[in-house]
Formats: sequence, C-alpha cells, structure tokens
Amino acid sequence: MTKEQIAADYQQIQDEICAALEATDGNATFEQEIWERDGGGGGRTRVIQDGNIFEKGGVNFSAVHGQLPHTVKKALNVEQDDFFATGVSIVIHPNHPLVPIIHMNIRYFEMPSSFHNNSKPVRWFGGGIDLTPHYVFEDDAKFFHQQLKDTCDKFHADFYHRFKVWADDYFCIKHRNETRGIGGIFYDRLVATDDITWEQVFEFSKAVGRTFAPTYIELVNRNRNKPFTKEQQLWQYQRRSRYAEFNLVYDAGTKFGLETNGRIESILMSLPPTAKWLYNFQPQAGSEEEKTQGFLKKGINWV
Repeated sequence: MTKEQIAADYQQIQDEICAALEATDGNATFEQEIWERDGGGGGRTRVIQDGNIFEKGGVNFSAVHGQLPHTVKKALNVEQDDFFATGVSIVIHPNHPLVPIIHMNIRYFEMPSSFHNNSKPVRWFGGGIDLTPHYVFEDDAKFFHQQLKDTCDKFHADFYHRFKVWADDYFCIKHRNETRGIGGIFYDRLVATDDITWEQVFEFSKAVGRTFAPTYIELVNRNRNKPFTKEQQLWQYQRRSRYAEFNLVYDAGTKFGLETNGRIESILMSLPPTAKWLYNFQPQAGSEEEKTQGFLKKGINWV
C-alpha cells in the first residue's frame, strides 16, 4: 500500500461520486479544473452549479507534498518538515430547503522522511461524513446514521460509537452552543493497531467514501419533490450561515489548506452560494424550525 496507490484509489472514488451526483441531478454537470500547488503536487477541483437540485457543490481531489510550515508542524506535534497528503473532500448545497447539506472527507497523511530514520513512521488516515439538514426529519436522520453504522461495523465493533461521539464534539459551533447538524462520523490519525491492519484501515477509508453516494442520493430523492415556502427558504439561508461560520472559524481542513498554501477556490468551495445573517433570529414557538433547533445538540442516539 503506497501513497501512489492511495491517491489513485481516491481519484477513482471521486469519479464514481461525480457520476452518481450528475445522474441524480439530471441537468447540471461538473466543471473540472486541474491545478498545481506551488510547493508541490496539485489536484482536480470539480464543481457543480445551478442544477435541478444541486445549487452548488464540490467534489475535490488533491495530492500535495512539500515542506510543512512551522505552525502546522507545531499543531501536528511533529519534527519532520516534508509531508504528503491526499484526499477527497465534498460539500453539497442543494437548492431545496428540505434536502440536507452534506459533507464528506477521506484523507491520508504521511511524512516520508520518518520512514527512513529510527523514529516511528508518521502516517495516518482521517475522514468522515456528516449531515446538516435545514429541517431535521427523524426518519432521515435514523437512516443516515444506520448507513454509517453499517459501514463502520464491517471493520470494527467500536468504530461507529467512537467516531459518532467524535463528530458530535468536532462539528460543534461553540460560540452558538449548537452542533452544525445531526453529526455523523469523524475520525483523525487513524492507524494500524493490534486488531486492525494498515490495509484494513485503508479499506475502511474507501468504504466511507463509497457510503456517501447511495446514502445521500436516497435522502435527496426522499425530499426533492416536496413543496416549500419562502419562509422555509429563508430558514435554509439562515442555517447556511451557521455552516459558513463553522467552516471559517473551526474547520481543521480549511486551516490546513490555508496554512499550506493550498488553492483558495478549492478550500472555500464549501461555502454556500447564498446565506443570511438575520440579527437575533428566533424560530417561532412550536414551529418546525424550533423543532429542528432542538435537535442541534450533542449526544442524540439515532440508532
């Protein structure tokens, strides 16, 4: 299992997901831009816009290498300078307030110089999938989490619980005291242990990537033809503003991309095309908006 093989398999997953999303939208197609990073490596940015259901979305692949800035070395608590990182990152913003926002990321990181000295090799996998509904439908939330649990359970009995709790903690908008959505799974620095090999960790990473399309497409098709009101779309824009706040203030991937001289358009493709920050907006008592607000907290066991 080499870094070249990991990158190639991630590219294949990017291709599969783009094809599935284009077929689901039925109108828009992905625009691709090949880019190179000044410090080394590059990627394929693919963006879909103004579709039947997808207002804006990105399915991005990157494989970059070079020298880590001091701030990143300190954050990662590593001594070496050189790094290699590859991954697929996805954010989809639908044009329909009853269809959820979704995010997925699978990634691999290594420091090649650590493989050639007496220190322990530095390498790990990370990733996850989380869902941000504008309106939380309990049946959809249960379906989403069950799909993730089924994937996790194929590899380790403890993965779903560990990574679900991790997602609850990670996708928290601390200054709002609310979660970004209904969570999902999130993991970082996942390595081989006594009960899982490197090859199995890699297979798990790919399985997470391949869980994305069938799970999200099912949620899209459940809700895409439901009617909605202007008030519901206003709430959608309000929820999008929370999404933007998290990504700009807390998201580790955004920070890593900016601090390693990544491509800014690819880094910020996660931001919604339209969002609203209404002053001190409060949902009406007993409304569906208030019900959704009540689900934006840690520790809800959906399965």
